[in-house]
Amino acid sequence: MLIIGLSGTELAAHERGRLTAHGVSGVILFSRNFASREQITAMIEAVREVAGEDFLICVDQEGGRVQRFRDGFTRLPPLASIGKLYDTVPYEAINRAEEHAWIMASEMRAIGVDFSFAPVADLDRGSAAIGDRAFHADPVIAAELTQAYVRGMHLGGMAAVLKHYPGHGSVKEDTHESIAVDTRSKNDILGTDLLPFVAGIDAHAEAVMAAHVKYTAIDDQPAGYSHVWIEEILRGELGFRGCVFGDDISMAAAGSVGGIAARVGANLDAGCDLVLACFPDVVPEAIAAVKDRRPSLAERIIPLRGTIGSTWEGLVDNPQRDRFIARVTALEP
Repeated sequence: MLIIGLSGTELAAHERGRLTAHGVSGVILFSRNFASREQITAMIEAVREVAGEDFLICVDQEGGRVQRFRDGFTRLPPLASIGKLYDTVPYEAINRAEEHAWIMASEMRAIGVDFSFAPVADLDRGSAAIGDRAFHADPVIAAELTQAYVRGMHLGGMAAVLKHYPGHGSVKEDTHESIAVDTRSKNDILGTDLLPFVAGIDAHAEAVMAAHVKYTAIDDQPAGYSHVWIEEILRGELGFRGCVFGDDISMAAAGSVGGIAARVGANLDAGCDLVLACFPDVVPEAIAAVKDRRPSLAERIIPLRGTIGSTWEGLVDNPQRDRFIARVTALEP
């Protein structure tokens, strides 16, 4: 039910109990948890020693300005650089999307991370939160590149998580800092922002992360709190059978339903399988909020676990990887 954040670069004594608490399914790692590749690998091993091999370990390793692990890893360009290439050489952009995804996924799997919250399937249409994290403003182009990225992640042994459903890119406000509202009609959203999500689902993405945006023509609750968006549209109309994540309950836009316990409950009641509690100070209250809840459905969680990956030594001794890195990093010198 919960994916929780940790405080520092080592697993603290008080956090060990949190890892095994009822309802905690995994951890999400941030830059605050990272000092070096060797350190983060050791920390991941320490988490697994406490919580077990089935415990989920995840990160936001999109590239560009959202890349939590940098030193010792490939510096990945933002997804928008791939979209710019599509405008001139579409087939090359599709290849770069697959290669970008494979580099990211294979590096994360080599250190024991199960999955990254990627790709961003939003449109690049002026959102303060999204910007160059998205592939393109054109939904058809974004859809094609989203599918390519999902394929690349799968080749790297990693599940894909499409975010931020049903589309944050056309909403100017940043949900980290303020309430965000989209007043467009359902048909308008279905015909534009939702297209890359449909494409990603068709490519067998294992999960979707719901936005904290209110789409007021459809429901008065943000998508992550909305039974309409999750159960009726995503699972009903689109036929999605995978895992649904609620975005971080610490974000400003998540506060529309009340405190931490109310936010956790609203996500789960709407149909989310896993809820992000990214900041350590909200974790105890989030854990308390799920103590009487049934665990998430295993068939939706199990596919998020990474497949067997290469060791880091095996990964770097791969000429094909060198070629991929040269082509992808050339997108943004």
